[in-house]
Amino acid sequence: MNSYKKLIGNSFIFGIGSIGSKLISIILVPLYTYYLSTSEYGTVDLITVTVTMLLPIVSVSVFEAVLRFIMDKDRSTEIVLTNSIFIASIGFLVALILFPILNYVDLFGEHLIYMYLILFVQIYERIFAQYTRAVGKIKIFALNGIIQTLTTGLLNILFLAYLGLGIQGYFWAMILSSSVSILFINLTTKAYKNIQSNKVSNSVSKELLSYSIPMIPNTLMWWLINASSRYFIFFFVGVNANGLFAVASKIPSIINLINQVFTQAWQLSAIEEYENKDKSIFYSNVFGYLSSLMFLGTSAVIVIVKFLFESLFAADYFVSWRVVPFLLLGAVFSCFSGFLGTNYIAAKQTKGVFKTSVYGGISSLILNIIFIPTLGVIGAGVSSMVSFFVMFIIRYFDTKQYIEMYINWKLIIINLIIISIQIAVLMISFPLGVELVLELILFVVLLLFNHNLLKPVLKIFNSAKEKFISNKKLK
Repeated sequence: MNSYKKLIGNSFIFGIGSIGSKLISIILVPLYTYYLSTSEYGTVDLITVTVTMLLPIVSVSVFEAVLRFIMDKDRSTEIVLTNSIFIASIGFLVALILFPILNYVDLFGEHLIYMYLILFVQIYERIFAQYTRAVGKIKIFALNGIIQTLTTGLLNILFLAYLGLGIQGYFWAMILSSSVSILFINLTTKAYKNIQSNKVSNSVSKELLSYSIPMIPNTLMWWLINASSRYFIFFFVGVNANGLFAVASKIPSIINLINQVFTQAWQLSAIEEYENKDKSIFYSNVFGYLSSLMFLGTSAVIVIVKFLFESLFAADYFVSWRVVPFLLLGAVFSCFSGFLGTNYIAAKQTKGVFKTSVYGGISSLILNIIFIPTLGVIGAGVSSMVSFFVMFIIRYFDTKQYIEMYINWKLIIINLIIISIQIAVLMISFPLGVELVLELILFVVLLLFNHNLLKPVLKIFNSAKEKFISNKKLK
């Protein structure tokens, strides 16, 4: 039970740091929709997802190796961090050489410089954040999340609402908040002391690269499923539709928040428990708890999705609620795929991560071409949902060579049927009162089916929370 308590306890701490950043991204959407047109917000979103695509390429995904190798007891923290910074710096310098060419072809016009600045700070922010987790400073990691959230919110209000800087203000808020994050981590963990030029090693760099390079195509495949739809929407439907899709994507962030918080804690537990003889039981039980939470969270958001769009966003964005249910299920299957992907990381078999991600990426590409021209923005949501489901199924069978996991398929099918009925109720557009009653009934039914699995989670969560609060008081 200690393994479960540690996992829940870490999730609770990570949640403190992450929940604010995700909530602020949703809370600020009304601000963005008020001060940015659908076209401007579509442009902002396009540049943001482009940075997400370039991040693993330019940094060679070396931040993935930071967590795994520093957690090895026989590894030198100084050597791993130094060589990671060295590799990432070389990668950015290579990217910088391409700036004049990209500027000449007028890629993103005057916004290209902001793309580079965002990319620069996010590379090092990612490395130092992984370092903080790897050395066990999870409370500092959580506090960093809170500080970055406050910084992002305040700077957006200042730059957009008071100074009227528009798109430039949005970008500067991103750049400065990431810079504050880097500064805070280094001041609190003294990470900079572990960066020593005499620790640069070709052999260590090669070892880090052999682990991180297979993660590049994996991250790109996830980007292909998550973000490439923006380019297809832009090409087939237009930049205004891309703005609608960008707003719709903010709602599944609630589900992604649960996933992100859990994944940060789960990676630590999965690596620590990998050599345990009872790991299959542990992994299977945790997946069962996680799947119930994901489906319940999805069902709850569906109940209130129209209310959220009507209350929070400008009227021009209301129609995009239709995409949300499919993006929510996509987020659920993305979570399941990520959970199984951790099995490769724990086993240090990152080539398997790439291999299985390719199928999801190819599925996304094909489905985007088929669905977006015919279904518009909704087609992008359907593509995301199906692609992540494909990846989830493939990884389930492929990871059996490392860990034999049991999944309650009957319960998963029941959950999907209930949620599908909820989606149908939304699309039929019953009178508001009738719709709300039907959605609540379906949510309660889903809760009843998952009640037994949630009991131990709530028990462990309450125990971990009480211990955390008790330790805080003692300090």
